[in-house]
Amino acid sequence: MNSLHPIRFIILTAILFSCGETENPRGDFGLDYQPLEIGLYWEYEVNQTIVFGENDSEVSSFFLRDRVDYSYINAEGEFVYVLIREMSEDRSFWQATGNYALQHIRNTLIRNFENKRTVNLVFPPELGKSWDSEVLNSQNQDIFKIDFMGTIPVGEQSFTRSLKVLQEEEDDEITFRNNRYEVFSKGIGLVEQYHEVFTYCSRNDCLGQMVIDSGKLTHLKILAYGKL
Repeated sequence: MNSLHPIRFIILTAILFSCGETENPRGDFGLDYQPLEIGLYWEYEVNQTIVFGENDSEVSSFFLRDRVDYSYINAEGEFVYVLIREMSEDRSFWQATGNYALQHIRNTLIRNFENKRTVNLVFPPELGKSWDSEVLNSQNQDIFKIDFMGTIPVGEQSFTRSLKVLQEEEDDEITFRNNRYEVFSKGIGLVEQYHEVFTYCSRNDCLGQMVIDSGKLTHLKILAYGKL
């Protein structure tokens, strides 16, 4: 039996190891910017303002808890994680208010909330990356964009390795205001959600005065997270 010279053996080993790494890359796609596992939960402080009409509004503060309750495989062979949403006034007694679903599909985060599927994040996340959040629907395009990556303060906490998805930032100061964004933190998930959509009074006596006549602002900021 012929034997390899020690130097040739070392070179051959290096080549085989290199090929193995190329064929089986171990890339970090960043899926843990929104971990999905049964038992995970997130508690949020919520401030909300609802405007029903001029001089008719309701301001409230409460807490929400989203918890991954179970998972299943759908008809397409994809894992679906179902989250229970609970509400509380004091973080002691929680009452279920509904549920929604999250999925990792083809390097995207799909959220099915109130029977509407949206693409809320893409993987791997990159600064400046944009996509159509409505690509699964028949509605017009709604472009989301990762406009910041780094350390982001949320309430009294600060989260490193985080990203901000800018969903909309528009205010024509005449007819409407639409400001929406979400913040995800690596290893944690959604840590902040800001959703502000208002319409302005368009009557002749108030046009251009930015008098809000309808809409809602909802701001979620994370307080606690973990696994039950």
